[in-house]
Amino acid sequence: MTTDLAALFGGIDVYLFDQLLRGRIAPGMRVLDAGSGRGRNLVFLLREGYEVFALDPNPTAVAAVRDLARRLAPALPETNVRCEPVDASTFPDACADVVISNAVLHFALDETRFLDMLRGTWRLVAPDGLLFCRLASSIGIERLVRPLGGRRFALPDGTGRFLVDEAYLAGLTEELGGRLLDPIKTTVVQGQRAMTTWVVRKGS
Repeated sequence: MTTDLAALFGGIDVYLFDQLLRGRIAPGMRVLDAGSGRGRNLVFLLREGYEVFALDPNPTAVAAVRDLARRLAPALPETNVRCEPVDASTFPDACADVVISNAVLHFALDETRFLDMLRGTWRLVAPDGLLFCRLASSIGIERLVRPLGGRRFALPDGTGRFLVDEAYLAGLTEELGGRLLDPIKTTVVQGQRAMTTWVVRKGS
């Protein structure tokens, strides 16, 4: 029997898939994608009956996620998918056991905006819940990026991003009252950009 893995898992981030394999995202959990885009990380969760929530400020992306939910989880309330920014979400505090922030926070235009987005995301995480975050960093490409101000940098790939580093993430983990579940891991893509995985457990 041939299994269509793309149909089963969609375009799920491989590092998020790792959290699934390790049992950290388990059936019965409430999972919220804070900056869902078109829902590439939600295909498996919707198909398997997780209680899914999503938000994104782009109405086209929200429409795509709602369409995905209608096909894969028709019982999911439409209000579980909302068109709103992460720092001004109408979802209640501590509403999700797992909150996904995948390639979202590095679009912040300055540190104030970054912290607003991060705190807006963190407040959605339930006590003892999990924040899974993938974001751009300077780790491993420190000499290849050019500062633009406000922790924004020009990358060799031609983009401008808000970049974190290991010390900054460690400080944020402590400030939020969380604890690292995994060591901070970074993938450097041919000297063009670096993406870091930051997985944090919220204190009870």
